[in-house]
Amino acid sequence: MAFLLQAFQRASAGVFLLALWGVTGGEKLLVVPQDGSHWLSMKEIVELLSERGHDIVVLVPEVNLLLRESKYYTRKLYPVPYPQEEMKDRYRSFGNSHFAERSYLSTPQTEYRNVMIVINMYFTNCESLLKNSETLQFLKESKFDALFTDPALPCGVILAEYLGLPSVYLFRGFPCALEYKFNGSPSPVSYIPRYYTQFSDQMTFCQRVANFLANLLETPLLYLLFSKYQDLASDLLRRDVDLVSLYQKGSIWLLRYDFVFEFPRPVMPNMVFIGGTNCKKVERLAQ
Repeated sequence: MAFLLQAFQRASAGVFLLALWGVTGGEKLLVVPQDGSHWLSMKEIVELLSERGHDIVVLVPEVNLLLRESKYYTRKLYPVPYPQEEMKDRYRSFGNSHFAERSYLSTPQTEYRNVMIVINMYFTNCESLLKNSETLQFLKESKFDALFTDPALPCGVILAEYLGLPSVYLFRGFPCALEYKFNGSPSPVSYIPRYYTQFSDQMTFCQRVANFLANLLETPLLYLLFSKYQDLASDLLRRDVDLVSLYQKGSIWLLRYDFVFEFPRPVMPNMVFIGGTNCKKVERLAQ
């Protein structure tokens, strides 16, 4: 009961925050984006908020792919310990690996190694940011009203806790749909197929058993990918930190996929489906 009350309070805070952005101007917003294609969706929203009169600061590693200067926001650069060419090599290797031939059994290991090429670079960015005392001091003194981040990686989530800011998440979803688990949404394994299983919601008994086993691996997978972030958060906050508990503090989750294309499942009030916004909308094609 206490958990439901806390979830409702977080949802209410998030809804109030969005309403505030819509009707008044002048709030200060800190944006912690994810470089690459993830930024394309967030950039469109940031520009719209700027047009409504909000003061926006975007945290940007000095070596980046798409996080360019703009009239809509102020960039706050922080140093990272690698050159532009290394970043390009990592993205190139990550992209090429998707088209390499692989056997069915080797796919999980290959996918893990490929993802870590980019995740390790993003961890270096996060470590550089959270250990940069000058940048942290600037963020504290700036007195932001809220933090807007892509939680695919937890750097923005950690920073929101450090600065004591309400946070709004925008992303496509975790590989194992952990956003439902973080929010306490029911997700019965008998009816909701797990990621990578390729099952439908009409499973045989054996498929349900396999789905149950896949479900057991979801949270350990999170810690396998993000364990270094948990240690980084503990060092910054000077206490033992559990990543799941930090993610659960998100005020509202803006999910970039459409509910009608997903398997039916209950959702919590602070989960808002905003559709598949992946880039700026263009004009309708001619007939």
